[in-house]
Amino acid sequence: MLVIRGLAAVPGMAIGTVKMLSAKNESELLNYVQGAAEEEATKYHLAHAAALQEVAEVVAEATRKAWREQAEIMEAHQSILSDPILAENILAKIEQGAAAPAAVRAATEEIADLFAGLENAYLRERAGDVRDVGSRIVRVLLGGQSQRFDDSGTILCAGELPPSVVATLPSDKVAGLILGQGSLTSHAVIMAKARGLPTLVGLGEQIQQLEDGAPVILDATHGLLIINPTAEQLAAYGHKIAEERDKQAQYRSLAQLPATTRDGKKVVVAANIGQPEEIDAAVEHGCEGVGLLRTEFIFMGRDSMPSEEEQFRAYKYVIERCQGQLCVIRTLDIGGDKPLPYLNIAKEDNPFLGWRAIRISLKRTDIFRTQLRAILRAAAFGKTAIMLPMIVSVSEIVQAKALLAQAKAELAAEGGPVPTDIPLGIMVETPAAAVMAVEFAKECDFFSIGTNDLVQYTLAADRGNHSVSYLFDHFHPAVLRLIAMTVRAAHASKIWVGVCGEMAGDPLATELLISLGVDELSMGAPAIPIIKDLIRHAQLDDALARDILRLDSVERVREYLSKDKGAKQKLKS
Repeated sequence: MLVIRGLAAVPGMAIGTVKMLSAKNESELLNYVQGAAEEEATKYHLAHAAALQEVAEVVAEATRKAWREQAEIMEAHQSILSDPILAENILAKIEQGAAAPAAVRAATEEIADLFAGLENAYLRERAGDVRDVGSRIVRVLLGGQSQRFDDSGTILCAGELPPSVVATLPSDKVAGLILGQGSLTSHAVIMAKARGLPTLVGLGEQIQQLEDGAPVILDATHGLLIINPTAEQLAAYGHKIAEERDKQAQYRSLAQLPATTRDGKKVVVAANIGQPEEIDAAVEHGCEGVGLLRTEFIFMGRDSMPSEEEQFRAYKYVIERCQGQLCVIRTLDIGGDKPLPYLNIAKEDNPFLGWRAIRISLKRTDIFRTQLRAILRAAAFGKTAIMLPMIVSVSEIVQAKALLAQAKAELAAEGGPVPTDIPLGIMVETPAAAVMAVEFAKECDFFSIGTNDLVQYTLAADRGNHSVSYLFDHFHPAVLRLIAMTVRAAHASKIWVGVCGEMAGDPLATELLISLGVDELSMGAPAIPIIKDLIRHAQLDDALARDILRLDSVERVREYLSKDKGAKQKLKS
């Protein structure tokens, strides 16, 4: 028996056998028979068409199942496959005498190296997507099929794993993932999270201690991999996994019940939505409206700006399916890690600190007014609010309100229905917004705290940089104090405050957030039943909030909350 440690990327536990995966196709390459340049070009064109078809099928399935991030990643692969520069480079290498597989490898590696050399950590990680696309074409060229799994309980192990492989894994066969490389924000991990696959990353050279067929226990909740476990360990983990499965089924059965604490405080548990189709899964999981509708989906993956009519139809779809519950629509939050090619944003050394979100909207008022008009028109079909991202000054709110008034006046002049009482709020995602919350609250109807960016900006730790990932923790005392400051300011002005970052869906944070006074929690659909159940068994605890805000380290905060959580569990049982 051997225990090795890694980083818990997607929590969960699984028991199974190791399957080592290599995407190199080395033996097939050795046996490849090269033809004339014209023949190799034809082989490439056929393989390219087949690869495009494969990716289109993955995108279609991800869209159908409302796996927004999976769909976005694979749409990016479609864009890479459709890039004429890549095709020209491959065909040029074939013309110069290279075999089709070698030409594809060389051309994609050149582009991947360009990405890998960039300063921005998020863009550096996209080098893996380019290599993934190249591997897919090469696999088709060599007559390979998608990876097949014959046995259930497979624990897939690789140095690195292309996201397209994760996207197509059969959930009835693959129980978990182990990666030697990879970060907590890599596309493979995002895919695994969407699939609910327990995932351990960062094992490095330790991965060499694994062999095909080795029995293992994957404990991605605690960052452990147990190789050749004892009978006692297998029995203990089997019991834990069964308990977790039963618990998840119970949560789902109670999903439609309201989230009211034992002492009577109603907490709204809403959904974060990135694609219109995701609203259906969120409703099934018991969401009470939408706390964050990201509007970037309609602007990305295209060559030109979406029309007002296109935006109106998308927003209307979600608003109607909220069935009278509030739908909070965030205006365009582009820039940073989400560039739009047709906006021609110049390269920036620090894009997360650059021209993005509300800064673009207030400069490109043509784009902003069109979006506001579309939202106002859609608001006639249900309860709607507008939220502004990346606000750091009162003047930004005032300018946005003036543009909103203009949009209302235009629609009224055209004779259309115009909502007069549509709430306007902001995302509190910078220290500046938290510190200025008292002043901002006078101009707003609500706040929503975006903890992902609030952590990033407060701790000066890039969300996408694996080297500083150890710093990125929403339980940092500085972050908690900014949250408390924001809630106090909101309630002093009699406006509600929500949390829409990853912290909202963290069970360890639930009782703390509601004890701090948070009125709404908005999260991905799968977390909704769990958080609602925790709220129903919780009660407001001023002493808990007070004690936590006095602590001086992440470790002490987590230790305190874990102990408190254990005590609550005993009471519950």
